[in-house]
Amino acid sequence: MSPKDILHETYSALTANKVRSGLTVLGIVIGISSVIAMISIGQGAQNSIQASIQSIGSNLVIVTPGAQRGPGMEVSAGRGSARTLTQDDANAITSEITSVKAVAPEISSRYQVTSKGQNTNTSVVGVTASYPEVRNVTLDHGSFITDQNLASLSKVAVLGANVSTDLFGDGVDPVGQVIRIKNIEFKIIGLMASKGTSGFGSQDDMIFIPLTSAQRFLAGDTYVTTISVEAVNASSMNDVQQQITALLLARHRISNPQLADFSVMNQQDIVATASSVTSTFTTLLAAVAGISLVVGGIGIMNMMLTNVTERTKEIGLRKAIGAKRKDISIQFLAEAVMLTFFGGVVGVALGWAVSFGVMYFGILQTSVSPTSVLLAFGVSAGIGIVFGYYPAQRAARMNPIEALRYE
Repeated sequence: MSPKDILHETYSALTANKVRSGLTVLGIVIGISSVIAMISIGQGAQNSIQASIQSIGSNLVIVTPGAQRGPGMEVSAGRGSARTLTQDDANAITSEITSVKAVAPEISSRYQVTSKGQNTNTSVVGVTASYPEVRNVTLDHGSFITDQNLASLSKVAVLGANVSTDLFGDGVDPVGQVIRIKNIEFKIIGLMASKGTSGFGSQDDMIFIPLTSAQRFLAGDTYVTTISVEAVNASSMNDVQQQITALLLARHRISNPQLADFSVMNQQDIVATASSVTSTFTTLLAAVAGISLVVGGIGIMNMMLTNVTERTKEIGLRKAIGAKRKDISIQFLAEAVMLTFFGGVVGVALGWAVSFGVMYFGILQTSVSPTSVLLAFGVSAGIGIVFGYYPAQRAARMNPIEALRYE
């Protein structure tokens, strides 16, 4: 049989019972669309997490207080809240490590903040003048904390966008206004541009004040809660991380790295870990959605076996006039592949539409990749071949005399 004859016969056979063919294809459509939608959601989540981590700064190494623990040991309950890092540690990193571009120590805690009868509970972060460069934040208008503010213990503040709205209302310029933190007045000198959530806390919900003022008037101590270090380039990040670890171990007189009272995180390591988690999550989603493909394949096999039984006389007649086993096998296999191919096309379109809808309505970020589409087509064709092979072989092995006698 020529390819044209096979296509004509396949079309005639499948359209002879449109409802049954449509219901059979529906299983493949649901399976393919589910796989594409789940993969797109997983990839979108991965891209979103990576972008969020990258948005907190470039070539970043983050030092936080709290003991590191090895495998099988208890996790320190004081991680991030311990008082084991100081301004002197930050100064030592600046002066003794050559591959460092900038260092931004900070101290952060939550306080009740009031202004003109309004109040909010938010994070107050004591920072230095290098904070915007290291942590990739930008000023909307006004000015940021300066070295002079640090030296003079100035009671000034820069508000995040959301904090400004909470305290003064939407569209109101807060610069020049006064807020009270722990009953201490701070004058607002700047407003930060809106940045959104980064995965490490939203900087729109923060108030920035001079580090020295936060230590003196709010914390009453010289400790810092985080030291953010910007390496000169991406290739030097691992080296900077190792040098910081060695320097702080020596400064804190700790000989066993497993007992370190601080943690050093590399931004690339954070991205790699997050990517690994989201990749596993995406694979799990695709595997769960793939179960429906197997169910759809079983539906195709069931339909093709029914077709073989219903068309027994037709098969006998074809063989009686000279059709070979190969011709019969190809005919039924083509019908199964055509069903799955059509289901694949509709499934890809439906999966893309679902992914677009999820992103359009702001539920989640999605990303439909060409790889997932090609995978869906490949899987649908494979299912047609795998689940159509047995019915095709069964039809091809029929005895033409017994087939003609079949009632």
